[in-house]
Amino acid sequence: MWTRILFVFGVVVTLGAAQSKPAPPKSPRLYIFDCGVIKGLGVDLFGFKTGEVPARDFFVPCYLVVHPQGTLMWEVGVVPDGAFKADGAPVTEGPSTVARPLLPQLAAVGYTPADITYLSMSHYHSDHTANANAFARSTWLVRLAERDFMFGTPPPGTIIQTATFSALKTAKTIVLNDDEYDVFGDGTVVIKSAPGHTPGHTVLFLKLKKFGPLLVAGDLYHYPEEQSMNRFPGFEFSKEQSAKARADVDVFLKKTKAQMWIEHDAATNAKLKKAPEYYE
Repeated sequence: MWTRILFVFGVVVTLGAAQSKPAPPKSPRLYIFDCGVIKGLGVDLFGFKTGEVPARDFFVPCYLVVHPQGTLMWEVGVVPDGAFKADGAPVTEGPSTVARPLLPQLAAVGYTPADITYLSMSHYHSDHTANANAFARSTWLVRLAERDFMFGTPPPGTIIQTATFSALKTAKTIVLNDDEYDVFGDGTVVIKSAPGHTPGHTVLFLKLKKFGPLLVAGDLYHYPEEQSMNRFPGFEFSKEQSAKARADVDVFLKKTKAQMWIEHDAATNAKLKKAPEYYE
């Protein structure tokens, strides 16, 4: 029996001959990883006038869904792990700062990219795609309109870093044609179409046994006040499509009685359990 210690970005991981990924859970689990913070974005970018709502930092989450039949990574960060130096110090790129790379956080709960069955991201904006290439051996779940835009010629000013997901071009891919895609076939992990923020933007619905129904909303909203004040970011692909998607999601939330998490809302995320804790 041998054991060795591997240092990854300042995180110590013990590797042994008997080590294996955790046994599948009896019902779905959701892990939330801290994938950074975005600072200094003006409220005017999101349809508000200066002083109308307080400016705030944006949290950047990454999520791992562990299902009895497999795993799903949802969102993969704003700064790639490869940007970290050996000392593991925080990395700042533009307005974004990340204190901890994603893959060591994933390893700390027992998983590697090779263990991830499916990869999906709410949309192509660069604060959601940073580590996508690490999961190119997973099956990518994506709307056709989104994939076409990602590998087309985005207009100048598009919030996109194609190098972060270039390996997905040849990855095994399932194109999502219907408004809902039941990932594991039992209604507990469902990707829903919600276009407008980008051409093929999606949201994630989870039916957790103890926590209850949950909608992880991608960038359907950024500020909670967008809901009550009916405001939209100035960089929406289509405000008309976004308005319809929001209305459809509102109906869905009432029907399912699901709680909705606005992914970037720092106040929401401050209250949530982070990995290695999980929701089930």
